[in-house]
Amino acid sequence: MRIPVFLAAALCAAAQSLDFPQALRQAKSDPAGLRKALGDRVAKASAAVSTGPDFLFAADAAKKPVLIVNGEPGPAMRKSKDGFWWTTAKLRTGRTHNFHYLVDGKKTGGMDNVPAFGPDSYEQPGVPKGKLEGKLIHESKIYPGMKSDYWIYGPAQYDPAVPAPVMVWQDGEVLAPRELPSRAQIVFDNLTHQKKIPPIVQVLVSPGMAGRRRMRSIEYDTMDDRYPRFLRDEILAEVGRKYNLRKDGYSRAIAGDSSGGICAFNAAYTHPELFTRVLSRIGSFTSIQWQPGVLDGGNVYPYKVRKDTKRNIRVWLQDGYEDLENEHGSWPATNIALANSLKYKEYDFKLVWGNGGHSRNAGHAELAEEMIWLWRDYDPARTEQTFTMDPAEKSKPFYRAVALNRE
Repeated sequence: MRIPVFLAAALCAAAQSLDFPQALRQAKSDPAGLRKALGDRVAKASAAVSTGPDFLFAADAAKKPVLIVNGEPGPAMRKSKDGFWWTTAKLRTGRTHNFHYLVDGKKTGGMDNVPAFGPDSYEQPGVPKGKLEGKLIHESKIYPGMKSDYWIYGPAQYDPAVPAPVMVWQDGEVLAPRELPSRAQIVFDNLTHQKKIPPIVQVLVSPGMAGRRRMRSIEYDTMDDRYPRFLRDEILAEVGRKYNLRKDGYSRAIAGDSSGGICAFNAAYTHPELFTRVLSRIGSFTSIQWQPGVLDGGNVYPYKVRKDTKRNIRVWLQDGYEDLENEHGSWPATNIALANSLKYKEYDFKLVWGNGGHSRNAGHAELAEEMIWLWRDYDPARTEQTFTMDPAEKSKPFYRAVALNRE
Protein backbone atom coordinates (compact mmCIF):
# COMPACT_ATOMS: atom_id res chain seq x y z
CA MET A 1 0.00 0.00 0.00
CA ARG A 2 1.43 3.39 -0.93
CA ILE A 3 0.32 6.42 1.10
CA PRO A 4 0.04 9.62 -1.01
CA VAL A 5 3.03 11.87 -0.41
CA PHE A 6 1.23 14.81 1.17
CA LEU A 7 -0.74 12.47 3.44
CA ALA A 8 2.59 10.86 4.33
CA ALA A 9 3.94 14.26 5.32
CA ALA A 10 0.92 14.89 7.51
CA LEU A 11 1.22 11.49 9.20
CA CYS A 12 4.90 12.09 9.83
CA ALA A 13 4.14 15.48 11.36
CA ALA A 14 1.53 13.91 13.63
CA ALA A 15 3.91 11.20 14.74
CA GLN A 16 6.51 13.82 15.52
CA SER A 17 4.35 15.12 18.38
CA LEU A 18 6.40 12.45 20.17
CA ASP A 19 10.17 12.61 20.01
CA PHE A 20 12.36 9.53 19.74
CA PRO A 21 13.40 9.37 23.43
CA GLN A 22 9.75 9.56 24.53
CA ALA A 23 8.69 6.90 22.06
CA LEU A 24 11.53 4.58 23.08
CA ARG A 25 10.70 4.94 26.77
CA GLN A 26 7.05 4.21 26.09
CA ALA A 27 7.85 1.23 23.86
CA LYS A 28 9.85 -0.31 26.73
CA SER A 29 7.74 0.63 29.75
CA ASP A 30 4.37 1.94 28.58
CA PRO A 31 3.49 0.40 25.21
CA ALA A 32 -0.20 1.16 25.71
CA GLY A 33 0.73 4.83 26.02
CA LEU A 34 2.76 4.65 22.83
CA ARG A 35 -0.10 2.98 20.97
CA LYS A 36 -2.47 5.69 22.18
CA ALA A 37 -0.06 8.48 21.19
CA LEU A 38 0.40 7.04 17.68
CA GLY A 39 -3.30 6.34 17.19
CA ASP A 40 -4.28 4.23 14.19
CA ARG A 41 -0.81 4.57 12.63
CA VAL A 42 0.22 1.41 14.47
CA ALA A 43 -2.71 -0.51 12.98
CA LYS A 44 -1.94 0.89 9.54
CA ALA A 45 1.75 -0.02 9.93
CA SER A 46 2.70 3.56 9.10
CA ALA A 47 4.09 4.77 12.44
CA ALA A 48 7.56 6.30 12.44
CA VAL A 49 8.94 8.60 15.14
CA SER A 50 12.34 10.21 14.81
CA THR A 51 14.76 12.67 16.32
CA GLY A 52 17.78 13.24 14.13
CA PRO A 53 19.14 9.85 12.98
CA ASP A 54 17.17 7.88 15.60
CA PHE A 55 13.96 6.24 14.37
CA LEU A 56 11.34 4.08 16.04
CA PHE A 57 8.98 2.00 13.86
CA ALA A 58 5.78 0.37 15.14
CA ALA A 59 3.18 -1.86 13.47
CA ASP A 60 0.40 -4.32 14.20
CA ALA A 61 0.71 -7.73 12.53
CA ALA A 62 -0.45 -11.26 13.29
CA LYS A 63 3.03 -12.58 12.50
CA LYS A 64 6.44 -11.02 12.94
CA PRO A 65 6.92 -8.44 10.18
CA VAL A 66 10.17 -7.77 8.37
CA LEU A 67 11.03 -4.07 8.21
CA ILE A 68 12.33 -2.87 4.83
CA VAL A 69 14.02 0.56 4.77
CA ASN A 70 15.06 2.05 1.43
CA GLY A 71 14.79 -1.35 -0.20
CA GLU A 72 17.00 -3.14 2.35
CA PRO A 73 16.09 -5.26 5.42
CA GLY A 74 16.07 -3.21 8.60
CA PRO A 75 16.58 -4.23 12.23
CA ALA A 76 14.53 -7.14 13.56
CA MET A 77 11.15 -6.28 15.06
CA ARG A 78 10.35 -7.12 18.69
CA LYS A 79 6.93 -7.62 20.24
CA SER A 80 5.69 -5.22 22.91
CA LYS A 81 3.68 -6.12 26.00
CA ASP A 82 0.73 -4.49 24.25
CA GLY A 83 0.96 -6.87 21.31
CA PHE A 84 2.37 -4.67 18.53
CA TRP A 85 5.79 -4.95 16.90
CA TRP A 86 8.47 -2.29 17.16
CA THR A 87 12.14 -1.63 16.55
CA THR A 88 14.65 1.20 16.35
CA ALA A 89 17.14 2.17 13.66
CA LYS A 90 19.77 4.81 12.96
CA LEU A 91 19.29 6.39 9.53
CA ARG A 92 21.24 8.98 7.61
CA THR A 93 20.12 12.56 8.21
CA GLY A 94 19.67 15.26 5.59
CA ARG A 95 17.50 13.05 3.37
CA THR A 96 14.23 11.12 3.31
CA HIS A 97 13.62 7.42 3.82
CA ASN A 98 11.02 4.97 2.54
CA PHE A 99 9.86 1.98 4.56
CA HIS A 100 7.32 -0.83 4.52
CA TYR A 101 6.90 -4.29 6.00
CA LEU A 102 6.83 -7.83 4.66
CA VAL A 103 4.35 -10.18 6.35
CA ASP A 104 4.35 -13.69 4.91
CA GLY A 105 6.30 -12.24 2.02
CA LYS A 106 3.60 -9.64 1.19
CA LYS A 107 4.23 -5.90 1.27
CA THR A 108 2.12 -4.02 3.79
CA GLY A 109 1.89 -0.57 5.33
CA GLY A 110 4.81 1.83 5.33
CA MET A 111 5.44 5.40 4.25
CA ASP A 112 7.57 7.18 1.69
CA ASN A 113 9.42 10.50 2.02
CA VAL A 114 9.99 10.37 5.79
CA PRO A 115 12.50 13.13 6.61
CA ALA A 116 15.53 12.62 8.83
CA PHE A 117 16.56 16.05 10.08
CA GLY A 118 20.16 16.89 10.96
CA PRO A 119 21.35 18.77 14.06
CA ASP A 120 20.94 22.22 12.48
CA SER A 121 17.19 21.57 12.20
CA TYR A 122 16.78 21.43 15.99
CA GLU A 123 16.92 24.19 18.60
CA GLN A 124 20.43 24.61 20.00
CA PRO A 125 21.38 26.29 23.29
CA GLY A 126 22.59 29.87 23.14
CA VAL A 127 21.28 30.55 19.62
CA PRO A 128 19.23 33.77 19.40
CA LYS A 129 15.91 33.50 17.61
CA GLY A 130 14.89 35.67 14.71
CA LYS A 131 11.52 37.38 14.51
CA LEU A 132 8.59 36.29 12.34
CA GLU A 133 6.31 39.09 11.21
CA GLY A 134 2.97 38.29 9.61
CA LYS A 135 0.69 37.13 8.23
CA LEU A 136 0.74 40.29 6.10
CA ILE A 137 -1.57 40.80 3.12
CA HIS A 138 -0.58 42.41 -0.18
CA GLU A 139 -2.98 43.47 -2.95
CA SER A 140 -1.32 43.40 -6.36
CA LYS A 141 -1.45 45.79 -9.28
CA ILE A 142 0.64 43.60 -11.59
CA TYR A 143 -1.90 40.80 -11.01
CA PRO A 144 -5.09 42.91 -10.74
CA GLY A 145 -7.41 41.81 -7.96
CA MET A 146 -4.93 39.33 -6.48
CA LYS A 147 -4.26 39.24 -2.75
CA SER A 148 -1.25 37.41 -1.34
CA ASP A 149 -0.29 36.49 2.19
CA TYR A 150 3.34 36.84 3.18
CA TRP A 151 5.62 36.73 6.21
CA ILE A 152 9.00 38.27 6.98
CA TYR A 153 11.60 36.44 9.07
CA GLY A 154 14.26 38.81 10.31
CA PRO A 155 17.44 37.32 11.81
CA ALA A 156 18.37 38.23 15.39
CA GLN A 157 21.62 39.71 13.99
CA TYR A 158 19.81 42.13 11.67
CA ASP A 159 21.19 45.67 11.96
CA PRO A 160 18.94 48.37 10.44
CA ALA A 161 22.04 50.41 9.65
CA VAL A 162 23.46 47.66 7.43
CA PRO A 163 21.62 46.57 4.25
CA ALA A 164 20.78 42.88 4.55
CA PRO A 165 20.78 40.08 1.98
CA VAL A 166 17.32 38.76 1.16
CA MET A 167 15.88 35.38 0.18
CA VAL A 168 12.37 34.89 -1.23
CA TRP A 169 10.46 31.64 -0.71
CA GLN A 170 7.46 30.58 -2.78
CA ASP A 171 4.63 28.76 -0.93
CA GLY A 172 5.81 30.72 2.09
CA GLU A 173 3.07 29.47 4.38
CA VAL A 174 4.92 26.14 4.59
CA LEU A 175 7.86 27.83 6.33
CA ALA A 176 5.76 30.00 8.66
CA PRO A 177 5.45 27.39 11.48
CA ARG A 178 8.67 27.30 13.47
CA GLU A 179 8.97 23.52 13.67
CA LEU A 180 7.28 21.04 11.35
CA PRO A 181 7.01 20.57 8.48
CA SER A 182 10.16 22.49 7.46
CA ARG A 183 12.02 23.60 10.63
CA ALA A 184 13.35 26.35 8.35
CA GLN A 185 13.39 29.15 10.91
CA ILE A 186 15.46 26.97 13.26
CA VAL A 187 17.92 26.24 10.44
CA PHE A 188 18.20 29.96 9.61
CA ASP A 189 18.94 30.80 13.25
CA ASN A 190 21.54 28.05 13.71
CA LEU A 191 23.43 28.72 10.49
CA THR A 192 23.43 32.50 11.03
CA HIS A 193 24.71 32.05 14.59
CA GLN A 194 27.47 29.73 13.30
CA LYS A 195 28.32 32.33 10.61
CA LYS A 196 27.76 29.72 7.89
CA ILE A 197 25.33 32.09 6.18
CA PRO A 198 25.02 35.89 6.46
CA PRO A 199 22.11 37.48 8.36
CA ILE A 200 19.42 37.12 5.68
CA VAL A 201 15.94 38.64 5.68
CA GLN A 202 13.67 35.77 4.61
CA VAL A 203 10.49 36.71 2.72
CA LEU A 204 7.87 33.95 2.70
CA VAL A 205 5.24 34.57 0.01
CA SER A 206 2.09 32.50 -0.47
CA PRO A 207 0.38 32.09 -3.84
CA GLY A 208 -2.32 34.69 -4.35
CA MET A 209 -6.06 34.57 -4.81
CA ALA A 210 -7.95 36.75 -7.28
CA GLY A 211 -11.43 36.51 -5.87
CA ARG A 212 -12.05 32.76 -5.83
CA ARG A 213 -9.42 32.06 -8.47
CA ARG A 214 -6.27 30.34 -7.27
CA MET A 215 -3.29 32.05 -8.89
CA ARG A 216 -0.49 29.65 -7.96
CA SER A 217 0.05 28.04 -11.36
CA ILE A 218 -0.46 31.32 -13.20
CA GLU A 219 2.20 32.99 -11.04
CA TYR A 220 4.63 30.07 -10.81
CA ASP A 221 4.34 28.03 -14.03
CA THR A 222 4.01 30.85 -16.56
CA MET A 223 7.32 31.36 -18.34
CA ASP A 224 7.52 35.13 -18.57
CA ASP A 225 8.91 37.80 -16.26
CA ARG A 226 5.66 38.93 -14.68
CA TYR A 227 6.24 37.19 -11.36
CA PRO A 228 9.80 38.46 -10.78
CA ARG A 229 8.53 41.96 -11.54
CA PHE A 230 5.76 41.38 -8.99
CA LEU A 231 8.39 40.49 -6.41
CA ARG A 232 10.63 43.43 -7.32
CA ASP A 233 8.04 46.17 -7.67
CA GLU A 234 5.51 45.08 -5.07
CA ILE A 235 6.55 42.53 -2.44
CA LEU A 236 10.21 43.49 -1.98
CA ALA A 237 9.38 47.17 -2.31
CA GLU A 238 6.90 46.74 0.55
CA VAL A 239 9.31 44.70 2.67
CA GLY A 240 11.97 47.32 1.94
CA ARG A 241 9.91 49.91 3.79
CA LYS A 242 10.39 47.88 6.97
CA TYR A 243 13.82 46.35 6.44
CA ASN A 244 17.01 47.76 4.96
CA LEU A 245 17.54 45.34 2.06
CA ARG A 246 20.41 44.82 -0.35
CA LYS A 247 19.37 45.54 -3.94
CA ASP A 248 22.18 43.75 -5.79
CA GLY A 249 21.36 40.35 -7.28
CA TYR A 250 24.53 38.95 -5.72
CA SER A 251 22.88 39.36 -2.31
CA ARG A 252 19.52 37.86 -3.27
CA ALA A 253 18.31 34.27 -3.46
CA ILE A 254 15.00 32.71 -4.46
CA ALA A 255 13.61 29.29 -3.58
CA GLY A 256 10.62 27.05 -4.12
CA ASP A 257 9.25 23.55 -4.46
CA SER A 258 7.43 21.98 -7.41
CA SER A 259 5.85 24.85 -9.40
CA GLY A 260 7.59 27.14 -6.92
CA GLY A 261 10.88 25.52 -7.94
CA ILE A 262 10.57 26.37 -11.62
CA CYS A 263 9.26 29.77 -10.58
CA ALA A 264 12.48 30.40 -8.64
CA PHE A 265 14.63 29.30 -11.58
CA ASN A 266 12.62 31.35 -14.06
CA ALA A 267 12.83 34.48 -11.90
CA ALA A 268 16.63 34.32 -11.72
CA TYR A 269 17.02 33.25 -15.35
CA THR A 270 14.90 36.13 -16.67
CA HIS A 271 16.21 38.67 -14.13
CA PRO A 272 19.69 37.69 -12.90
CA GLU A 273 20.16 41.27 -11.79
CA LEU A 274 17.47 40.56 -9.16
CA PHE A 275 18.40 37.03 -8.03
CA THR A 276 21.59 35.05 -8.57
CA ARG A 277 21.10 32.18 -6.11
CA VAL A 278 18.42 29.59 -6.93
CA LEU A 279 17.01 26.72 -4.89
CA SER A 280 14.67 24.55 -6.97
CA ARG A 281 13.29 21.44 -5.28
CA ILE A 282 11.17 18.90 -7.19
CA GLY A 283 10.93 21.64 -9.82
CA SER A 284 8.07 21.43 -12.34
CA PHE A 285 10.09 21.83 -15.53
CA THR A 286 7.04 20.63 -17.44
CA SER A 287 4.28 21.92 -19.72
CA ILE A 288 1.73 23.00 -17.09
CA GLN A 289 1.12 26.49 -18.55
CA TRP A 290 2.20 25.67 -22.11
CA GLN A 291 -0.07 27.21 -24.77
CA PRO A 292 0.90 25.92 -28.24
CA GLY A 293 1.96 28.76 -30.48
CA VAL A 294 1.37 31.31 -27.73
CA LEU A 295 3.44 30.60 -24.63
CA ASP A 296 6.35 28.28 -23.87
CA GLY A 297 6.08 25.86 -20.99
CA GLY A 298 8.72 25.09 -18.42
CA ASN A 299 9.53 21.94 -20.39
CA VAL A 300 11.62 24.07 -22.80
CA TYR A 301 14.17 25.06 -20.15
CA PRO A 302 16.51 22.06 -20.55
CA TYR A 303 16.88 23.03 -24.23
CA LYS A 304 16.68 26.80 -23.78
CA VAL A 305 19.59 26.81 -21.32
CA ARG A 306 21.85 25.17 -23.92
CA LYS A 307 20.96 27.68 -26.65
CA ASP A 308 20.83 30.92 -24.66
CA THR A 309 23.63 33.13 -23.43
CA LYS A 310 24.80 31.84 -20.06
CA ARG A 311 23.28 33.63 -17.05
CA ASN A 312 25.39 34.44 -14.03
CA ILE A 313 23.43 32.37 -11.51
CA ARG A 314 24.13 29.59 -8.99
CA VAL A 315 21.57 26.74 -8.98
CA TRP A 316 20.75 23.90 -6.58
CA LEU A 317 18.35 21.28 -8.00
CA GLN A 318 16.74 18.49 -5.96
CA ASP A 319 14.53 15.63 -7.12
CA GLY A 320 13.99 11.89 -6.76
CA TYR A 321 13.27 8.93 -8.97
CA GLU A 322 9.74 8.49 -7.60
CA ASP A 323 8.65 11.98 -8.72
CA LEU A 324 5.64 12.57 -10.97
CA GLU A 325 4.80 11.33 -14.44
CA ASN A 326 1.59 12.81 -15.87
CA GLU A 327 0.11 14.64 -18.85
CA HIS A 328 2.35 17.63 -18.19
CA GLY A 329 5.59 15.67 -18.37
CA SER A 330 8.18 13.77 -16.38
CA TRP A 331 9.57 15.54 -13.33
CA PRO A 332 12.59 13.22 -12.89
CA ALA A 333 13.50 13.25 -16.59
CA THR A 334 13.33 17.04 -16.99
CA ASN A 335 15.26 17.74 -13.79
CA ILE A 336 18.06 15.45 -14.99
CA ALA A 337 17.92 17.05 -18.45
CA LEU A 338 18.17 20.53 -16.92
CA ALA A 339 21.11 19.44 -14.75
CA ASN A 340 22.91 18.17 -17.84
CA SER A 341 22.22 21.43 -19.66
CA LEU A 342 23.59 23.44 -16.74
CA LYS A 343 26.65 21.20 -16.78
CA TYR A 344 27.03 21.59 -20.55
CA LYS A 345 27.09 25.38 -20.16
CA GLU A 346 29.39 25.14 -17.11
CA TYR A 347 27.02 26.71 -14.62
CA ASP A 348 27.75 26.68 -10.89
CA PHE A 349 25.11 24.05 -10.10
CA LYS A 350 24.38 21.03 -7.95
CA LEU A 351 21.84 18.22 -8.39
CA VAL A 352 20.85 16.20 -5.34
CA TRP A 353 19.09 13.00 -6.33
CA GLY A 354 17.15 10.75 -4.00
CA ASN A 355 14.51 8.05 -3.76
CA GLY A 356 11.65 10.40 -2.92
CA GLY A 357 8.45 11.29 -4.70
CA HIS A 358 6.71 14.62 -5.20
CA SER A 359 7.17 15.75 -1.61
CA ARG A 360 8.82 18.73 0.04
CA ASN A 361 10.28 16.54 2.78
CA ALA A 362 13.64 15.86 1.13
CA GLY A 363 14.21 19.57 0.64
CA HIS A 364 13.26 20.28 4.25
CA ALA A 365 15.66 17.60 5.49
CA GLU A 366 18.62 18.94 3.51
CA LEU A 367 17.88 22.65 4.04
CA ALA A 368 21.04 23.36 6.05
CA GLU A 369 23.22 21.91 3.29
CA GLU A 370 21.29 23.83 0.64
CA MET A 371 21.69 27.15 2.43
CA ILE A 372 25.41 26.69 3.11
CA TRP A 373 26.07 25.77 -0.53
CA LEU A 374 24.04 28.63 -1.99
CA TRP A 375 25.62 31.27 0.26
CA ARG A 376 29.17 29.88 0.40
CA ASP A 377 31.91 32.49 -0.12
CA TYR A 378 29.40 35.34 0.27
CA ASP A 379 31.25 38.61 0.94
CA PRO A 380 29.15 41.57 2.16
CA ALA A 381 31.78 43.95 0.80
CA ARG A 382 30.97 42.85 -2.75
CA THR A 383 27.99 43.51 -5.00
CA GLU A 384 28.81 40.99 -7.72
CA GLN A 385 30.63 37.74 -8.39
CA THR A 386 31.12 35.64 -11.51
CA PHE A 387 29.89 32.18 -10.59
CA THR A 388 31.99 29.38 -12.04
CA MET A 389 31.57 25.64 -12.06
CA ASP A 390 33.28 23.74 -9.28
CA PRO A 391 36.37 22.02 -10.75
CA ALA A 392 35.22 18.77 -9.12
CA GLU A 393 31.98 18.97 -11.11
CA LYS A 394 33.86 19.60 -14.35
CA SER A 395 35.59 16.26 -14.07
CA LYS A 396 32.34 14.33 -13.58
CA PRO A 397 30.36 12.77 -16.44
CA PHE A 398 26.91 13.86 -17.56
CA TYR A 399 24.03 12.15 -15.79
CA ARG A 400 22.91 8.92 -17.43
CA ALA A 401 20.27 6.29 -16.66
CA VAL A 402 22.31 3.15 -16.11
CA ALA A 403 19.46 1.01 -14.78
CA LEU A 404 15.69 0.97 -15.24
CA ASN A 405 12.99 -0.09 -12.80
CA ARG A 406 11.93 -2.98 -15.09
CA GLU A 407 13.41 -6.17 -16.42
